Amino acid sequence: MQINADSVNDYLEQLPEDRKEAMLELREVILHNIPEGFSETISYGMIGYGVPHSLYPPGYHCNPKLPLPFLNIASQKNFIAVYHMGMYADEKLLNWFTEEYPRHTKAKLDMGKSCVRFKKPELIPFELIGALAGKMTVNDWINKYESAFKRA
Repeated sequence: MQINADSVNDYLEQLPEDRKEAMLELREVILHNIPEGFSETISYGMIGYGVPHSLYPPGYHCNPKLPLPFLNIASQKNFIAVYHMGMYADEKLLNWFTEEYPRHTKAKLDMGKSCVRFKKPELIPFELIGALAGKMTVNDWINKYESAFKRA
């Protein structure tokens, strides 16, 4: 399910009713915890939090016109997703998250490389997602990104 939105508010308005409350809570917990410098925008058809060009002029290596992506949330067809590039790039952060996860929810961890999928919105561990959002500063992410992903 791709939502075609020009703004975060437009995205939120188009959410199905059974997803709206969880997505609003995810957004709030991220905004409350994400370090200063990340900006909220629509990115790849999702609500995204990235490093703006004003702080990282090169942008994203896959498409330099885009700001450097960091975290996205989305209402997909069968689940709500949290995409966190820091977990993909930092094994220590990934290990922390996977160890903490069962302490915050009874749901089984359903995860890809950077994507955590939640099939039952009522089982989303909001407090854990907030802590995850706050684990990397903009400078931490830029340094990790450049050492792990940026092509020379």
